[in-house]
Amino acid sequence: MPMPIQPLVIRFGRLGDTLLLQPLLHRLHARYGQPCCLLATGLCAVELYRGQADVAQVMGLGPRHRPLPLNPEQWRAVYALRQMQHVPVYVCEPQQSSLKRIRLLLRLAGVPEGDCVFLNDIALKPDDHWIEHLLRLADATPPSFRERYGSVACETSAVPEFSVTFEERIECHEWLARRGLSGHPLVLLQAPNRRTMRWNGVREAGADDKSWPMQHWTQVVAAIEARLPEARILLCGSPAEHAYLEGIRSAVMRPHVQVVAKELSLSRLKVLSAIAHSMISVDTGPAHIAAAMGCPLVVMFGAVSPKHWRPRSRSSATVCVLRGPPASRRVDAIAPEKVIEAWHSLPTRDAATTVPGATSALV
Repeated sequence: MPMPIQPLVIRFGRLGDTLLLQPLLHRLHARYGQPCCLLATGLCAVELYRGQADVAQVMGLGPRHRPLPLNPEQWRAVYALRQMQHVPVYVCEPQQSSLKRIRLLLRLAGVPEGDCVFLNDIALKPDDHWIEHLLRLADATPPSFRERYGSVACETSAVPEFSVTFEERIECHEWLARRGLSGHPLVLLQAPNRRTMRWNGVREAGADDKSWPMQHWTQVVAAIEARLPEARILLCGSPAEHAYLEGIRSAVMRPHVQVVAKELSLSRLKVLSAIAHSMISVDTGPAHIAAAMGCPLVVMFGAVSPKHWRPRSRSSATVCVLRGPPASRRVDAIAPEKVIEAWHSLPTRDAATTVPGATSALV
């Protein structure tokens, strides 16, 4: 085995894109003998991979669209890249605009082209999930390292896996107690997606293929309460989506429904997904977190194909995918009765896992 070396992984994506890197990061850790350094945009990567065994460091950059001269985080990244001496670089970015920016950073940092491999040089096969595409990149070796590492191969999982610390579980348990949620099964509803909100309010439903009508969510809530009257239903999202979710809560008008968008850090969402009864979601990043944490999940697809982007779980039975191409290209084509039927079909989690406050939920 060659001397261990720390690989660098670069991806300028959103939450779901960043989460799907985990199997690649794990395989690179196994191949090169050291956990990876991850260069990513936004804060989600820093929080998502904090304390994860396959990532030694996350360099989080500022907003993706801020010009380089106005972005001090990028100049710090250039300096940090210059300090890395001859490491294998895996560029997982498919978007040409972001790829242009990454190439500029690498050039400013003096990283040789031979130290890098690029996802766009590896074809996405018609039936490939995006994770398989990334794992084929992880199996490639930059030209400068082929003599030492070209023959090093590893078989690793193709399912994202994230650990949760004891401290994170305790913190979430205390938050649930403050919210009056301890001792109740939790059902998570993820209605918004990254396109739901615009700078001036909610995007028109016709312009958002993942928008599901409010009256449909109302029907789903009624069905959940009929099946699980002791459950508490949490409307999930980002702080910017709080008002949108309050609109759903007001339309539902049921006391067991709470909006938690302003208090839902990624670490808290991971713990909730590890203990919740289930989640119903549109195709968005939190659905991938739920699947990775083993939460039984119904996920609705719009124009994006689930063939490439289906959330993955250790047990495929825990994820139920509805529609998407070629059946339909909009979430609002999915009837609420189909979602309720799919939710009824999900496997049941162990009660000690799904009821926060139970001892096994804290270990």
